[in-house]
Amino acid sequence: MDRKIPKEVLRKERNIKFIKLGAVILASVIAIAVVISLLRESINLKNIQLSTVDTGTIEVSVSASGKVVPAFEETIITPIESRIVEVYKKAGDSVDVGTPLVKLDLQSIETDYRKMLDELQMRQYRLEQQRIKNNSTLSNTEMQLKVNDMQIDKMQVEVRNERYLDSIGAGTTDKVRETELSYNVAKLEQEQARKKFENDKQVAGSELRVQELELEIFRKTLAETKRILDDAQIRSPRRAILTYINNQVGTRVPQGTQVAILSDLSHFKIDGEIADSYGDRISTGNKVVVRIGSEELTGVVSSVTPLSKNGVIQFSVQLEDDSHSRLRSGLKTDVYVMNAVKDDVMRIANGPYYSGPGTYELFMMNGNSLERRKVQLGESNYEFVEVMSGLKPGDRVVVSDMSQYRNKSKLKMKN
Repeated sequence: MDRKIPKEVLRKERNIKFIKLGAVILASVIAIAVVISLLRESINLKNIQLSTVDTGTIEVSVSASGKVVPAFEETIITPIESRIVEVYKKAGDSVDVGTPLVKLDLQSIETDYRKMLDELQMRQYRLEQQRIKNNSTLSNTEMQLKVNDMQIDKMQVEVRNERYLDSIGAGTTDKVRETELSYNVAKLEQEQARKKFENDKQVAGSELRVQELELEIFRKTLAETKRILDDAQIRSPRRAILTYINNQVGTRVPQGTQVAILSDLSHFKIDGEIADSYGDRISTGNKVVVRIGSEELTGVVSSVTPLSKNGVIQFSVQLEDDSHSRLRSGLKTDVYVMNAVKDDVMRIANGPYYSGPGTYELFMMNGNSLERRKVQLGESNYEFVEVMSGLKPGDRVVVSDMSQYRNKSKLKMKN
């Protein structure tokens, strides 16, 4: 006959099972931890990159970010406020010199231009009319002066005759004085007339020159209007690629609005940016290495923006091979600007471990293990880092990322 097992016995058996299960789990966790610990304390030689300390030259550089942009880019803006009537090209098209791009509504400015042409002709007629009038007036005055000279000569003869008659008793002294007085008055009037003639001549010449100057100013205004009219007929100024065009037919475009951008996509340059704290290391003419993937292109700094904007200084790089096949507009690049040369210095390969001059703890190869060592590093370029102390030529140092072993002072190596 079966007996019912007491609850106390069942509880004890259940507790024993839980204890055994917990022990198994704990043992498993400890085993896994030990395995992980053993694995972490050793490293495969194939997974790390080693660099041998040597002595050589370092062209000290500062790193910056760069962007590939067209070497030539021209923005076309509207010279007048108008409306887009028609668009002839689309972005990405190749265009030649004089290729029509956009048609604007030019009826108003064309009407103004024709009015100005009529006004120019009217001003020219007025100027010619004034020149003829001046010549006529001055000619009449000059002729009158000649007539007056002849009358004065006649009066001089009369004075001489009266003096002769008075000397032989056939005349009177009063008559002589009257003749002399008339003669002298005529001479003064003639002198006054001559001065007035010269003044009138100068005034007429000045007025004519003022009108000529006004005509010349108007011609320049007309030429500027013609230039604006020509520019308003939006055409390509050179052979290039159309990278942008406003294709919103019917919309009004204010004066100065960008309607198209032309770019030369066969030649490129680099627009670089660097923190303004390194501004003293960037100057025109500095040698530059631009890295695009595994490719390295050389060039020089062609210009530097003198002012910092949001803590950043901008500069441009002119490439030696500005038509390289890897260059694409908008491509991001790493830029290294050389600013000094150090000879006969200890150096190791640059890598992700380096973030600037200072003290580092690097793993150095010692037999079949890696040992952490404190090292003082100095300046760098994109290839090498200067070793100030802590290493000697011939030492082999890990230059790959070892951040996962930051708490380890020694690692075993395995092949």
